[in-house]
Amino acid sequence: MAARLLTKTFLLPVRGRFAASVVSSPARCQSSGQPLTQEVGEELSDEAIFSHEHVELRRTLNKIIENDINPYVDEWEEAKMFPAHRVFKKLGDAGFLGVNRPPEYGGLGLDYSYNVAVAEELGNVKCGGIPMAIGVQTDMATPALARFGSDHVKKEFLAPSIAGEKVACLGVSEVGAGSDVSSIKTVAKKSGGDYIINGGKMWTTSGLQADWMCLLANTSDGPPHRNKSLICLPMDLPGIQKAKIDKIGMHSSDTAQIFLEDVRVPQSYLIGDEGMGFTYQMLQFQEERLWGAAASLLPLDNVIKETVEYTRQRKIFGQPLLNSQVVHFKLAELQAEVECLRSLVYRATGMYIQGKDVTKLASMAKLKGGRLAREVTDSCLQYWGGMGYTSEVMVSRAFRDFRLFSIGGGADEVMMSIISKYMGTLPKLKAT
Repeated sequence: MAARLLTKTFLLPVRGRFAASVVSSPARCQSSGQPLTQEVGEELSDEAIFSHEHVELRRTLNKIIENDINPYVDEWEEAKMFPAHRVFKKLGDAGFLGVNRPPEYGGLGLDYSYNVAVAEELGNVKCGGIPMAIGVQTDMATPALARFGSDHVKKEFLAPSIAGEKVACLGVSEVGAGSDVSSIKTVAKKSGGDYIINGGKMWTTSGLQADWMCLLANTSDGPPHRNKSLICLPMDLPGIQKAKIDKIGMHSSDTAQIFLEDVRVPQSYLIGDEGMGFTYQMLQFQEERLWGAAASLLPLDNVIKETVEYTRQRKIFGQPLLNSQVVHFKLAELQAEVECLRSLVYRATGMYIQGKDVTKLASMAKLKGGRLAREVTDSCLQYWGGMGYTSEVMVSRAFRDFRLFSIGGGADEVMMSIISKYMGTLPKLKAT
C-alpha cells in the first residue's frame, strides 16, 4: 500500500521502511481559485506538527481531488449521492484511507498528524458531503477496529476498507438517542455462536452504499456505560432494511435510516471485549472530532477568500463593497478566528500523537468549528446579497453543508457539557 502513494522523488518513512510518493506539480484548487504554490508548502512545513512529507502528501491528494472528484461534484450533488466505491478505490489505491493504520493491513503506519493533513486538504473538495463520507471511512468507523479488533475481523473488514474495496458506515445514533449515546436501544443477544440483533440506526452516513457497519449495541442488561459492544455488521444480511433520508445539505453524501430485525451475525465479529463498546466509541469520538475540525479549515478559508473577491468586484454607491469598513473588518475578524481554530486543532493533534487524552481539546475544537462554520457562512452569505440566496455560488452550498457541524458527531451543547466536566464545573445529577 505504501508504495502506491507514488512514483516520483521523495522518500516517506513508514515505520522503518520507505514509501515512494509523488511530488506533483502545483495543482489549482477550484474552490478557492488559488494555486497550491511552493510558498503555501513552505508555510505548512513551518507548522510544528507538519513536515515536508506532510506537504507532499497533501499535494498528491490535491491532484486526486482536482482530477477525480471536483469535476463531478455538481453532478453528484444533483444526484444526491456520489459513487463511494469508485472514489474510495481511487483514494485507497493511493494510500489515503489508511494513513495511520498498520502496514500489515495495508496502511501506511504513520502518526495521526498525517490524518489531520489529509483531513485539512479534503477541505478543497467543493462540497461537504464527500469529505464527510471519507472521514467516516477513515476516522469514525474504523479507529476502534484498528486498535482493538482481532486479526480475523481486521482482515475481513479493516484491510478492504483501507484498500477502498469496502465502504464502511457507523451505527451509533438512533431515533431516540443521538448525542446521548448511553441511551441506545439496539440489542444484540447471544444465540449459539451468533448475535441476534434487533433495533435500528439513524443518520447513517453512507448507509445506502456501505458494505459493513461498525455497530454499537447493547449486549447485556448491565449499567448503560458497561453493557454495550461494537460489532462489525455486514450490510447485506437478511433482516436489514434501509431508507434514504433527505437532507437540507451534504447532498452528495447518502444518509440512511437502518432497520434491524433478527439479524444474525457471528460473535467473532465482535470488536475487542464485550461490554467495552461505550468506552471504545468515546475513544473513536476523539479522532472523529479532531478530523471534523481539521476538515472545516480550508472550506472556511475558501468561503472568506471567495467573499473577498466578490465584494472587491461588487460595486455599491460607486465603490467596491469591500471598501466598506464593516465588511473588511468583519472578514478580517473571521479570518483571525479560523486561524485560532487551526492552532487549536494542531495543538490537540500534537498532544494526541504523544499519547495524551485530548478529549477536552477535541471537544473544544468541535465546538469552535461548529460555531465558526455557522458564523463564517452566514456572515459571508450576507455580503453576497441576492446571489448568496441562489444555488449558483459556493457560499450557499457551504451555508447548507456546514450547518451540520454543530449537530453531527455530538451537538454543541454536548461538547460544552464535556468541557465543563473536564473543568470540574458540571453539576452532578442526583440519583432518581
